[in-house]
Amino acid sequence: MTAVNGLNGHRAGDGVNTTFPSPTSAPPRSFSVEGFRITTQKLPILKAGPIEEMTANLGIAPPEMIFGDNFVAIEHPQSHWGIKFDAFGALDRVDKTGEKRLKVAYSKEWQQSREDTHDIKEVVKPFDWSYTTDYKGDLAPESPAFQEGSDPIPLELLRRPDPILFFDDVILYEDELADNGITMISCKVRVMPARLLLLCRFFMRLDNVMLRLRDTRVYVDFGKREVIREYIAREEAYDKVRDELATRRDDVAAVLRDANQMSELLPVVEKSLERIQLGD
Repeated sequence: MTAVNGLNGHRAGDGVNTTFPSPTSAPPRSFSVEGFRITTQKLPILKAGPIEEMTANLGIAPPEMIFGDNFVAIEHPQSHWGIKFDAFGALDRVDKTGEKRLKVAYSKEWQQSREDTHDIKEVVKPFDWSYTTDYKGDLAPESPAFQEGSDPIPLELLRRPDPILFFDDVILYEDELADNGITMISCKVRVMPARLLLLCRFFMRLDNVMLRLRDTRVYVDFGKREVIREYIAREEAYDKVRDELATRRDDVAAVLRDANQMSELLPVVEKSLERIQLGD
C-alpha cells in the first residue's frame, strides 16, 4: 500500500495500533488539488486477529463492526500539515474509566455478552459502552498545531453550486448496543475546486435513554491556505425528543434514526473553533 505521508499509522511510541492493511488490499483512493492531497480507504470489517490486537491496544472491548483499515486523510505536504480520521483514533477517545458510561439496565448484560463473544479475558474493567467519542482527528507527526479561532466555517461558500471533484463516505465503526439503539461514526469528504469540507460524525441513539451527536468539521480554503476545525456536541434525553416530535411529525421512529434531522433538533452542549494558517 502506498504511504500517505506519515498518516498511514499512528506515531510509534504512542501506545496505539500501528498495524497496516495487507499489501493485497484494495489501494486507497487519492485526489490532489491546489497542493492538497485527499486520500480515503474503504475495506471490509476487521477479522478476528486484527480485532484482538486492537482490543489489546485499546484496553476496551470492541464495537460489533470495526472497519479498522478505513480512513480519510487530508494533507498539505509543502507545510507538513496533515490530519487523519480512523477507527482506532476514534475509539481511543472513548472513556475507559467508566465514569461517563450510561447507567442503564442493559449495561451489565451487554458487557458480559461482549466478553463471552470475543473471549476477552483481560478487558473486564468498566468503560463507556456507548462508544461515545469526541474525536477530532489525528494530526501528522510534524504538523503545525491548531490554534483557537473565532471565524466560523463560511457556509455561504459551501452552499454554492460548485462542481464536486471528489467525494467519499467512509464508516469507521458501528454497534447496535445490544439491539437497544445504534452508535456509529463515519467521515464524509467533499472536494470542490476552491475548497473542501470533511464531516466526521458520531451518532448515538440509545432507545428510551439518550440521543447524541458529535460533529467534527474540517474546512480547507485552498487559495487562502486556511484550515478551520469546528467541533459541536449535541445531546438530549430520548423521551424529551420523542415527545417533542410527537406533537409535530408523523413518523417519529424514522426521524429518531436520522442523524441529519437530529442535528437540527438536539441542543448544543459543547462547541469549539480552531484554525491553522499554512505557509505558501
